[in-house]
Amino acid sequence: MALTGRTALLALAGVLVVGLLLPSAAGVGLVCGAVLAGVAADLLLAAPVRSLRLTRSGDTSVRLGESAHVTLTVENTGRRRLRARIRDAWPPSSWTPGSEQAASRHRVDVPAGERRRVTTVLHPTRRGDRPAHRVTVRSTGPLGLAARQGSHTVPWTVRVLPPFSSRRHLPSRLSRLRELDGRTSLLTRGQGTEFDSLREYAPGDDVRSIDWRASARRSAVAVRTWRPERDRRVLVVLDTGRTSAGRVGDAPRLDAAMDAALLLAALATRAGDRVDLLAHDRRARASVQGRPAAEVLPSFVNAMAVLEPTLVETDMRALVSAVLRRAPQRSLVVLLTTLDAAPAEQGLLTVLPRLTGRHEVLVASVADPRTEEMAAARGTVEAVYGAASAERTRAARRQTAERLGRHGVTVVDAPPEELPPALADAYLALKAAGRL
Repeated sequence: MALTGRTALLALAGVLVVGLLLPSAAGVGLVCGAVLAGVAADLLLAAPVRSLRLTRSGDTSVRLGESAHVTLTVENTGRRRLRARIRDAWPPSSWTPGSEQAASRHRVDVPAGERRRVTTVLHPTRRGDRPAHRVTVRSTGPLGLAARQGSHTVPWTVRVLPPFSSRRHLPSRLSRLRELDGRTSLLTRGQGTEFDSLREYAPGDDVRSIDWRASARRSAVAVRTWRPERDRRVLVVLDTGRTSAGRVGDAPRLDAAMDAALLLAALATRAGDRVDLLAHDRRARASVQGRPAAEVLPSFVNAMAVLEPTLVETDMRALVSAVLRRAPQRSLVVLLTTLDAAPAEQGLLTVLPRLTGRHEVLVASVADPRTEEMAAARGTVEAVYGAASAERTRAARRQTAERLGRHGVTVVDAPPEELPPALADAYLALKAAGRL
């Protein structure tokens, strides 16, 4: 049961009546009896809450930064008219701060035997699954003095997917890919190491591409054309350990790594390669393997939605063992991890030969743009000390990258906004060089 503001006003009016007209015990009893009778009548005439039938429909997934619409259908199976306020409760991260009060409350007026729909608009601020909490219904009587109140559990989950903000870089990289394939309107030959076809020699062609045997069988000089390798295997590995929880700007490093992985997956599937995913720290946290090209990107997004950094040190030996199990054939292994000196020396560098002995390895790391700002700062004693610390950090990362390079590893180290296109460019460069 719940009392409304009208009950308080009625009681206040009763105080005035007692004080001005009936200043006696009988007057107090009369006013209290009238108020209690009104409250009791309202409770009896209010529509019951327990017999309501509530169902949900609407969006089950949404990208971070967009809105999800979830519809709640209220069916009044009783014989009284339902006049109610409804609170549709969701986790706090389902709304932008300060908007929950307006977004989660609804008023409904449902005649007996009918149904009404109300829509809750969610604006999630974090990735992951957002399960609906209880639906609380406050059914008010016709006098508006008292209300019946109860809660229903109406299951529903909205999965908040990564935003994939780097998709804007995809058209330019696909254009570069078409140039490598020789499928542009320019007079350029497709670059690569996989034989494609023979065509007649044209001035400007590399004489090393002339096929003398084919030329001897025809009346014109024939040259070989090439294309980048297709149907290669690409394994994207996300390090979800302690270092991925470090925040760069407003988001963890893991989020920037996911964005770069999504752009690479979209590009590699368009290039005809097979792309898999592994998220690992001390154990595998997510895996996507053997999906058709049309399902790779949705599967990546769905698997990444629930990933969160874990505050444990990544077990690089277990990670490399998991990679070797999932990729028995030669593949391009793209490892998104840190270039910080201590984790790399104690983890990645100790097991790297096992990986480079079988696979082509590309290591990508999220750099903190704040380090660049600190390194350029001058003017105060604090700024100079900060610049020295930043330079030391940058030198240590460069040293780690050089040590990885001596093992034949391609290294990409860039800030969050620049990492996705830089990783895509590195993939295209490896493809053009025939290293996949």
